[in-house]
Amino acid sequence: MTELASHETDYSVVESEPPELMGEGLKVGSRLWASATAFFFFAFLFAYFYLRSLNSHGLFRPKHVDPSQTLGVLITLAVIVAAVLLRLGLADHRAERRPAWRVKGVIAAVLLLVAFALQIVEWSIQGFGPTDGGYASVFVGWTGMQALFVLGLLYWLETTLATSFRYRGAQYQLAAEQASGDAHRTAPDIENPLVLVRPELEALSFYALFLAGLAVITWVVLYLL
Repeated sequence: MTELASHETDYSVVESEPPELMGEGLKVGSRLWASATAFFFFAFLFAYFYLRSLNSHGLFRPKHVDPSQTLGVLITLAVIVAAVLLRLGLADHRAERRPAWRVKGVIAAVLLLVAFALQIVEWSIQGFGPTDGGYASVFVGWTGMQALFVLGLLYWLETTLATSFRYRGAQYQLAAEQASGDAHRTAPDIENPLVLVRPELEALSFYALFLAGLAVITWVVLYLL
């Protein structure tokens, strides 16, 4: 055990992993995360139609339970436009138009923040809570989960933008301990962080489009049906 914990451990077998492996990992990870996200929302979709079919004592959706159509449309549009901008930003990055992608990324981040803020505003003015019938409970849970995933997407986008801005304009060489967090490592995990921006943007834009599709389903089920 002392040999395993020793600072003399040979780290060469785990250092300098080719960035292509990380890119493939991000691609697969985004697909798996999208699949997991679908299961989160499937529970609310099932609950909506099940409780609607029961409509116990006609109280599935009382008359006063009426969310704002305007805010619902604005939230959905903000997520959709942000996803489209990220896809266009990916095209810019592939065409070596790095400043253009950063501009689109910043605008997309602002739109995601707006969507999250508008959801909070809607909760504060809607005049009903999760105990006001089956629809109200599904609405609060569903929109709350959507807001949480939008916030997660915003954080992911912010970290990608931060890497792109921080290391722009040069081939950046990290110190050995800077990327790994281990002062005893003899080489960095990633020699140039910029090589991971494109695969991360590919994964990010895919998930953003997936979340935009879920936002459309949310709007149709909760605001139109």
